[in-house]
Amino acid sequence: RALVGVLNPTSSTALFSMSSSVLKIENFIGGEFLASEAYLDSYDPSTGQVWARIPESSKEDVDAAVKSAKTAFPGWSSTPAAERSKILNKIADLIESKLNELAQFESKDQGKPISLAKRVDIPRAVHNFRFFASAILHRTNTSSILDGVGAINYTQRMPVGVAGLISPWNLPLYLLTFKLAPALATGNTVVAKPSEMTSVTAWMLAKIMNEVCRPVFAISFLARG
Repeated sequence: RALVGVLNPTSSTALFSMSSSVLKIENFIGGEFLASEAYLDSYDPSTGQVWARIPESSKEDVDAAVKSAKTAFPGWSSTPAAERSKILNKIADLIESKLNELAQFESKDQGKPISLAKRVDIPRAVHNFRFFASAILHRTNTSSILDGVGAINYTQRMPVGVAGLISPWNLPLYLLTFKLAPALATGNTVVAKPSEMTSVTAWMLAKIMNEVCRPVFAISFLARG
């Protein structure tokens, strides 16, 4: 079961709506958003008030995420590079279309100025997906002749399996996508764990990817595990 799908712009406008004053984040495993049995408080640095609740993921959550990624690997790794490239570019397009919302949430969650998130963090996340979407079309397998030996040396680039990605609190979406984009581009599946201090934009990215690719089995997000 590969990561496949099409952009669905009709439902994207409601991606990030808040139904209450405290945002409740869900884990994203096997194409589903799942509630947790326990939660951690996440604080707005500008006020010191709780503004989001983050799943305190269990061993069972981690096992489910890894199992999902392993199940998805044969299909995603065999998806042609050109098709993976199209999917990553669609993700980049939707991130770019949500720049203002992502920047506002990044600022509220991490504490940086909205202007900085608009200028650096979110555009770089877009760039990360577009860069690796292009790279996989041009960085192909290489070979060279070994002088005096009569042999050919060649390098074959192949997906290796499930990548476990841990990203920090200071550049949440920027550095998550810097790991996520190349892993997916090269045919690997992913279990990603953002910092429990700044998990909100990772959850938003899961929603974006769920819009672009239905079903999404190649990636799982765990807020804390």
